[in-house]
Amino acid sequence: MTEDFAAEKAQASAWFRDLRDGIVAAFEALEESHENGPFADLPAGRFEVTETTRASDDGSDAGGGLMSVMRDGRVFEKVGVNVSTVYGQLGAAAQASMAARKGLPGMAEDPRFWASGISLVAHMRNPHVPAVHMNTRMFWTPHAWWFGGGSDLNPCIEYAEDTAHFHAVQKAHLDPHGEGEYPRLKEWADEYFYIPHRKRARGVGGIFMDDRCSGDWAADFALTQDIGRAFLPAYLPLVEKRREMAFGTAEREQQLIHRGLYAEYNLVYDRGTKFGLATGHDPDAVLMSLPPLAKWV
Repeated sequence: MTEDFAAEKAQASAWFRDLRDGIVAAFEALEESHENGPFADLPAGRFEVTETTRASDDGSDAGGGLMSVMRDGRVFEKVGVNVSTVYGQLGAAAQASMAARKGLPGMAEDPRFWASGISLVAHMRNPHVPAVHMNTRMFWTPHAWWFGGGSDLNPCIEYAEDTAHFHAVQKAHLDPHGEGEYPRLKEWADEYFYIPHRKRARGVGGIFMDDRCSGDWAADFALTQDIGRAFLPAYLPLVEKRREMAFGTAEREQQLIHRGLYAEYNLVYDRGTKFGLATGHDPDAVLMSLPPLAKWV
């Protein structure tokens, strides 16, 4: 049995909110600074912020968060940066799944849970700029606590140097936690972000972890924070490098078809999507990750 973890919960929730605020500010600054190249004549994009709530079966407070979405900007065609803290009791199906997957006895007797995290997906105007995903989260039950998350790059037109930079920054942030962390989390991402029915990866990978509970909460939280801290230095230079590149209908077609892969993965395989919908969170916030336009051949 775990203790209530009130202080740790508050610390994690505040960290995810601070990370969200920094990313939102950085993305709006990118919009402002885009003065040349495709779409530079458009108004600079701004995030629309909406409070979200989780629906509980008995109508009691079950938490919520902020959904921040920018559409039709100069650089971002659609980007969402969501943060939430939700709690309550897991339903029977979720209890059984968690007990089986995580080996947690007693879920039926005490099905309380608490979860907090940040989730980000960016779909870009310019096909030369890669789409990207990042999330980090903490989950607590009376029986165990754990962290999860990571980030991965999803270009429709891959540049080897961009892939190398993204991974190098991830590695630099993970190496202080042990030289084995980056290769382990990279391999995990390669396995997790794979689309079995297409027999291919969703993108060019990144890092991913789940069920992180070493027994040292502070150490696991520090690792989770560095996964979050790695995101902007890994991604912003790629946007700045590619956003002014010219493109035509062939590149746009390639982008839309690649987005179809992204939509398939998130709707069929993504654990976060399944958990959010199953536990009554705002469906618009859960499905924020879907691209504004996609195409299938």
